[in-house]
Amino acid sequence: MKVFLSWSGERSKQVANLLSSWLCCVIQATRPWISSKDIDRGSLWFSEINDQLKDTSVGIICLTKENKDRPWILFEAGALAKGLSTSRVCTLLIDLAPADIEDPLAQFNHTFPIKDNMLELVKTLNSSLGNNGLDYRILEQVFETYWPQFESEFAKIIKDTEAQDETQSKPRPQKDILTEILENTRTLGQRLRGLEREVDIMKTREREINPLPFPLLESKVLDMVKHGVSPDQIEDYFSGKAPRTAVRRILRDNMKNTSSNLDDL
Repeated sequence: MKVFLSWSGERSKQVANLLSSWLCCVIQATRPWISSKDIDRGSLWFSEINDQLKDTSVGIICLTKENKDRPWILFEAGALAKGLSTSRVCTLLIDLAPADIEDPLAQFNHTFPIKDNMLELVKTLNSSLGNNGLDYRILEQVFETYWPQFESEFAKIIKDTEAQDETQSKPRPQKDILTEILENTRTLGQRLRGLEREVDIMKTREREINPLPFPLLESKVLDMVKHGVSPDQIEDYFSGKAPRTAVRRILRDNMKNTSSNLDDL
């Protein structure tokens, strides 16, 4: 039975790794799967997440103060909710209270890293195995055997990541935020200008590849000549819209015809 473990951030990652190895000891039939990349690389592997969810039975989202609002956690939570029933998706509140959680994460069943809650979580996983699940008496005995290991290692993770958590939870100086916004705005402006140039180039190439039909071009050029537009202005007007040689040819032929008509007079 595959158990999908979602995480983001160092504390969440360490707890997910602990949960993965501990679950394999308590219920050997489980196959925990941990997303190995954090939010910054998430956009590169949406398809991989979807593939893993195809045969996932239960999803556990390892939530912390640091990651509860991160887009990647919300994405994986949404993917789990879409592929599984809400009764088979739960959040492990590592350093949070239920009041700290907002929708859509608030809709899932919450589990705390305490003995009674973790036993209920294990029972849920065991029930998902159906006939392959352990007898409840055996399950409780195995749980009692391995619970002290989880409890001590979990406490160590919380202690080791306290300094990092405090650093990350400090509000950023307003100057830093404004600087980042300015840099992002400049970068966005540069990208937009680059896209505009690319669009202009593509349009020019498209016109070169698909020029105006010659009869239509000739009609437009002669009409402009009739209205007194100079040859230079006509060439500028059709620049990028039609081959310059074709425009000059029409103007040259028109001048010859005009001269010929004057000679006849």
